[in-house]
Amino acid sequence: MKRRAVQLSPGTGKPEQIATVLEREIRSGVLGFGDRLQSENELVQRFSVSRNTIRKGLEELSSRGLITTKVGIGSFVTFDGMPVDDAVGWSRALANAGANAETRTLRLEVIEDAELAILLDVESPFFIAVDRVRTNASDGHAISVERSRLPLSPELEDVPLRGLREGSLHQTLRGAGLIPDHGEEWVDIEMLNADDAAILGCPQGTPFLRGRRLTRAADERPIEYVTSLLNPAHFALHMRF
Repeated sequence: MKRRAVQLSPGTGKPEQIATVLEREIRSGVLGFGDRLQSENELVQRFSVSRNTIRKGLEELSSRGLITTKVGIGSFVTFDGMPVDDAVGWSRALANAGANAETRTLRLEVIEDAELAILLDVESPFFIAVDRVRTNASDGHAISVERSRLPLSPELEDVPLRGLREGSLHQTLRGAGLIPDHGEEWVDIEMLNADDAAILGCPQGTPFLRGRRLTRAADERPIEYVTSLLNPAHFALHMRF
């Protein structure tokens, strides 16, 4: 249920004020035993504060003994059964999972994509396109293709000219002060079209996992939208609940 926006007062700590508002709703019966709180995104909008402030408010509410945190459904990609922790960057994550991968950059340039701008709700239709293919270093068989789209910004405008920092998109973003805070990911199956099949060295129509991942900064600013084609001989989606 949508609840009215709350204007916090100056002076008193915002996390404490948020905890007090939610405590009042719990004790008054607006929120009953076992009810879920609003999502972090909804609370961010309701209180007009950062995600970090909301989390501190929830920690305060928990310390008052009024809420408990339950681990919900989680999902992550695995490579040959090993979790891929891409918080350290995709290349390093694959290496940590045991992949013997070689990476080749197919594209690094500024493009215009009005449809993506609408999808990400950004004003400018200009993005930096970073397309890369990864193959097994031993026998050359396909591992993945990733197509990253970065909203063009002053922090990144020279990337197409100077290249990626240390060859890493992860390092490039962090060097520009663009730190992912949260995001969303969708996974489905896609049959390789002729172009992708040629890049990956696989027959056209081969089924690959398709991942679409959107990462945002703490202020909700989109940082990266990447579409990946992952060889199902290596990759799988693992769910925990």
